[in-house]
Amino acid sequence: MAASMVLADRGYLELSAAERAARRRVRELVFSLPGGGVSPSAVRHADSAGGYWYQGSGQLGSVTRNRFIHWATSGGTLELVEESLDINLLNNAVQLKFQNSSLLPGGVHIFETQNHIIILISTNQTVHRLMLPHPARMYRSELITESQMQSIFTDIGKVHLRDPSNFFVIPTVPGLATGSTASAAWLSSDGGALFALPSASGGIFVLNLPPHDAHGIVATVELKQSSVMQRLLTGWMPTAIRGDQSPSDLPVSLSVHCREHDAFLFALYQDHKLRMWSYKDQMCLMVADMLDFVPVSKDLRLSAGIGHKLQLAYSETLGLYIGVYLHAPKQGQFCVFQLVSTESHRYSLDHISSLFTSQETLVDFALTTAEIWALWHDDENQTTVKYINFEHNIAGQWNQVSVQPLPAEELDIRDDQDPRETYTEAIFMPGQFANAALLKALQIFSQGAERFSDLSWEELKREITIAVENEFQGNVTEYEFSQDEFRQLQIEFWSKFYAYCLQYQEELSRPLALLLNQCTNMVCLLKKGYLSFLVPCSLMDHLYLLPDEPLMNEVESTGLDESEFSHDLVSLIQCLRLIGESISVEMALTMEMDCCRLQPPERAAEQILRDLIANDTENLMEDIHSKLQEIKNPINAIGVLIREMDYETDMEMERRFNTAQPLNVRMHLSQLYGSSTAVNVVCRGVYKVSMTRFLICRDLLILQQLLLRLGDAAILGGGQVFHTQQNLLHRTSVLILSYYMIRWASQRLASDVPVDELESNLQHLSVLKLTDSSALTPLKLVTSPQTVVELFFQEVARKHTISQLFPSNAAWDETGLNWPQMFSEISSCLLQVLWPSNPGFLFPECLMGACQYTQLQEYIRLLEPWCHVNVGSCCFMMGRCYLVMGEGHKALDCFCEAASEVEKEEFLDRLIRSEDVEMVSTPRLQYYDKVLRLLDTMGLPELIIQLATLAITEAADDWRSQATLRTCIFKHHLDLGHNNQAYEALTHNPDSSRQLDCLRQLVVVLCERSQLQDLVEFPYVNLHNEVVGIIEYRARAVDLMTHNYYELLYAFHIYRHNYRKAGTVMFEYGMRLGREVRTLRGLQKQANCYLAAINCLRLIRPEYAWIVQPASGAVYERPGASPKRSHDGECAAVPTGSQIEILELKDLERECTLARIRLTLAQHDSSAAAVAGSSSPEELVVLLVQAGLFDTAISLCQTFNLSLTPIFEGLTFKCIQLQFGGEAALTEAWDWLAANQFSSVIATKETSATDEAWRLLSSYLDRFTSQNNLYHRCVISKLLSHGVPLPNWLINSYKKVDAAELLRLYLNYDLLEEAVDLVLEYVDALLGKGHSYFGIEVPLSATSPRVWLPYSAIDQLLQALGENTANHHNTVLYQKVHDKLEDYQQQVAVTTHDLLYLRN
Repeated sequence: MAASMVLADRGYLELSAAERAARRRVRELVFSLPGGGVSPSAVRHADSAGGYWYQGSGQLGSVTRNRFIHWATSGGTLELVEESLDINLLNNAVQLKFQNSSLLPGGVHIFETQNHIIILISTNQTVHRLMLPHPARMYRSELITESQMQSIFTDIGKVHLRDPSNFFVIPTVPGLATGSTASAAWLSSDGGALFALPSASGGIFVLNLPPHDAHGIVATVELKQSSVMQRLLTGWMPTAIRGDQSPSDLPVSLSVHCREHDAFLFALYQDHKLRMWSYKDQMCLMVADMLDFVPVSKDLRLSAGIGHKLQLAYSETLGLYIGVYLHAPKQGQFCVFQLVSTESHRYSLDHISSLFTSQETLVDFALTTAEIWALWHDDENQTTVKYINFEHNIAGQWNQVSVQPLPAEELDIRDDQDPRETYTEAIFMPGQFANAALLKALQIFSQGAERFSDLSWEELKREITIAVENEFQGNVTEYEFSQDEFRQLQIEFWSKFYAYCLQYQEELSRPLALLLNQCTNMVCLLKKGYLSFLVPCSLMDHLYLLPDEPLMNEVESTGLDESEFSHDLVSLIQCLRLIGESISVEMALTMEMDCCRLQPPERAAEQILRDLIANDTENLMEDIHSKLQEIKNPINAIGVLIREMDYETDMEMERRFNTAQPLNVRMHLSQLYGSSTAVNVVCRGVYKVSMTRFLICRDLLILQQLLLRLGDAAILGGGQVFHTQQNLLHRTSVLILSYYMIRWASQRLASDVPVDELESNLQHLSVLKLTDSSALTPLKLVTSPQTVVELFFQEVARKHTISQLFPSNAAWDETGLNWPQMFSEISSCLLQVLWPSNPGFLFPECLMGACQYTQLQEYIRLLEPWCHVNVGSCCFMMGRCYLVMGEGHKALDCFCEAASEVEKEEFLDRLIRSEDVEMVSTPRLQYYDKVLRLLDTMGLPELIIQLATLAITEAADDWRSQATLRTCIFKHHLDLGHNNQAYEALTHNPDSSRQLDCLRQLVVVLCERSQLQDLVEFPYVNLHNEVVGIIEYRARAVDLMTHNYYELLYAFHIYRHNYRKAGTVMFEYGMRLGREVRTLRGLQKQANCYLAAINCLRLIRPEYAWIVQPASGAVYERPGASPKRSHDGECAAVPTGSQIEILELKDLERECTLARIRLTLAQHDSSAAAVAGSSSPEELVVLLVQAGLFDTAISLCQTFNLSLTPIFEGLTFKCIQLQFGGEAALTEAWDWLAANQFSSVIATKETSATDEAWRLLSSYLDRFTSQNNLYHRCVISKLLSHGVPLPNWLINSYKKVDAAELLRLYLNYDLLEEAVDLVLEYVDALLGKGHSYFGIEVPLSATSPRVWLPYSAIDQLLQALGENTANHHNTVLYQKVHDKLEDYQQQVAVTTHDLLYLRN
């Protein structure tokens, strides 16, 4: 793998950290002097920048780890930004505007105390102090768990700027020197802020702002070359008295080194002298002439040293180092000194090194105790960064940093490319243009029509497209032009906008300063518009990227030994550079397109080589051949180069944080390099490596093709051609494809995914039991615009890398961070997890977890032809992509193809590693089970059926797995409405319990769908009893009116000609309807059920026409049913088995009659339905009488041999009600009168309801006779008990049948007068007067049958009349009866005499 370290990290390259997202919101604070201040100065100082690293930035356990502040000035504006490589800081940018002032270059100094961050600012008119809280005081604990937090600039306000104790106006005397912009600032031991500024009279003056919490006045001290101190607290001495200094004595650069109670102020003057001042003693402690260290200083001594610069570096072990840059017209020189002190407190400089450079315009340099980093920028906008170790580099050779080039000035648009798409792709390619440059270009291109700000990446892309199209349409005057003309116009306007972008990108890329962190050895390049980082790269990449001129110098400074191998390696890279520089854009495109189209790269390399040979006008082949002659062993050199670039490893990639570490350690480490800035830099580094290595591999492939052409004799020696062709050529081809894939992923933007889609995706992954995978743990929205590699690194790869870099036994709180080493290791780990040939599968898993299915599909497409690792896992992922895209059948093919790789690949093993899988026989069946679950979650039954059918062949000898699969097939056939196929799957299920479950589900589902014909007609071989049992159970368990299981069971038995069971089912159905459904509809169904049951029995021979009476109460035991309880909560006793009762046809007919009568009652009175449903015949008679359905009641009584007495009593009572009721009762009576059938119709006169009721009663008395005239007696008793006079027709009717009983009834109810009349009439009838009215055929005579009188009743009457003699009326009545009886007795005596006479 690449960790062979043959070519160790030796070079550096620049990586931009420019923002691609919407520009952060910068708050603006404006400072203006009270009263308007002085008039604005015409001086505008050059832009500058700088920064400050927190003291704990290099400590792994610090709250300020990897945290720093950088600033930039432009005129009177200062922008401060706080950055962190671990967390995203909120409100981290602020812009301070100082009206009528200009900030001094380098006039911002930042200091850190235990509680505060103090920023000291110097302008050409004022000095300022900003007090901000220290990050350690902003948070409750040092354990940071959030991915973002507040910056120290969150609470900054105007009060800080305008607080009088925190700013001071520079006094006009001595005044600020105009010829120098040097400044320095520091904090005193008591908390005061001191500003050292060049004095207008020469020398330096120091302003001392008292501590912010102390009330005092600003003190001013002037340091002069005469070592005379003047403390000026009040007023100023006139210039004539003070004496002016020469302008050459002005300091051009100032630096401060603080000690416990003193501050050493180092000043580099225009007279090329370095002076060290003691602020405490206010005297010059040392003077050194820098020209003493310049080889030729004559010309330099005559000129002012205005370009000199000064830097300090301090180490507790090595002391203080002073770095001085001496500017000369054609060259520059760095001198490094060490400050040496004697016991007598005398100081001197120990010269360490002098380093020379040919560049002229030094922008900035940074000094450590071992290195110098320098930044140049020339008139052609070329940026140069170099570094050198002045301790070990004897030859004085500088190492050059590969800076990031500006985007190409022009784009080549091929004929097959659309100009808009090509320019848009180039402009928005990650890392090409800063967001601010595109916004500024859009603003200018739109001619200020609209102000654009805070646009997201997609919004910016849309606005730019609209702006260019509008400009294009606004300038087209012709309505018709050819396609070529249209294309040229498009190119013209898009190239115009592209030129604007280049212009502003170039401006924003202008370097301003270097920012170096001595604790972590991190170097940053501060540019006008953004920040970039200098990161290490391998020597191979470094040599390949270097320009021509410094290549040989670089080779000399690399530290490679003088062996043959080192020489061969360098010569080989020089050959590759020759090839790379000769390849045209068209040739390079050939390789790109072949890789994209999955063609073998060897073919493209061969084509490019042919083109190079055909177009060789500059003797390229001769140069390459001569270089090849210098390589002693090309095969070995190529092999080493390939091994260096190959990241293939067998190491297990998936590793989580070590749980042996304490929780706070794991949480603290989990944030390391987690900010968007760090993620961007690391992934840009991977992109840069992949792009460089792709080019190296391309050129190496071409070189190998050339070696094949040259053959044995030329270079290789015998027998090695075959080895080269078969081994190295293939390995190089795999490398170029691998790096092409990583480069593609580093540029491919991730898609924005809605939250609901993420949640749905997580649900699908939970089915696969992959949600606990470390590659799938995050469920976050993509931070747009983010590449897929950035997404992967931020959420997955970073944590794996950190867990490998920091084992559990490391003393993490004392561990220091070394940026070059950390970056190299992190980049290497990221390349390993991205490397396609490694067994880890984290990257595709992450894409799947983040719903990046389009990108995942393209990734697998790029790997498919040549990568033979994780083939099955890739097939599974492709199937997952097809599922999301809605191409289910393609997905199924991929899933089936992946099954062959189960147990061979780590991802597929994890997929089947679960405890709750039903099929545990073979891993492949477990895999099928997982896929079936996934398809089920996504609702794809057809695919489930196909896959389960395929899986059955795998489970030929495993009946449990077969049962599971056939159950699955059954379920989804049933869901699809494939009833026949579902039944077939059911019948083939080898598990009887599952078969029964499926059968039960089949019955329920088909019933719900009303597909009863299929359900009835299935043959149910060996399942007949089970089906009946299921339907019976369902029939008895569910609501009768919403489900028709009884009817289904009836149809089931009828279809099989089992009429007795069909009749039993319907009779039970009717019984339950009567008990449970007491509604009109329930009674209707009950009547129909009984009719159906009767029909069934009539279809059977009479001797078999019987059924068993269903159990009363219908108690059906169900497994799992809760016990029934009584009203007091106690468990009710289970009814014991009763004697079996047989019902014959006549019993069913009686039940049917009863049901029809109940229905008649409910139809007449719906309120009676609830009562009638379970009433007995006797109870039903009462209900019918109450409802006035007397005919129906009589029919019921006749059916069940019941007495008609309740009917006559009820009808009599209704007649009484009508007799004395109101109009409402009469109206209501017609309803029930109409329900009864009259024997005759009276059409001769109008009749009333009362008359009709009496007529109905009369007809009943005529129609229905009874023993002892019971019905007459009960009617009369009812009338008399209510005090109703007996109607004549009733009296006359009863006279005929039982006059004596009528008399007794009169007596019972004290109707004496009516009784007297009846006796008189009855005696007269016996005597022959009106005898027919009393049913007497022959009156009293000697020849007729004997007659009789109810003497007992008459005696009772006479007694009752005689008891009240005071009542004259009674006396009269008594006398009448007595007289009548006397007459009767006389007649009886005569008749008796005659009878005796006749006999004798």
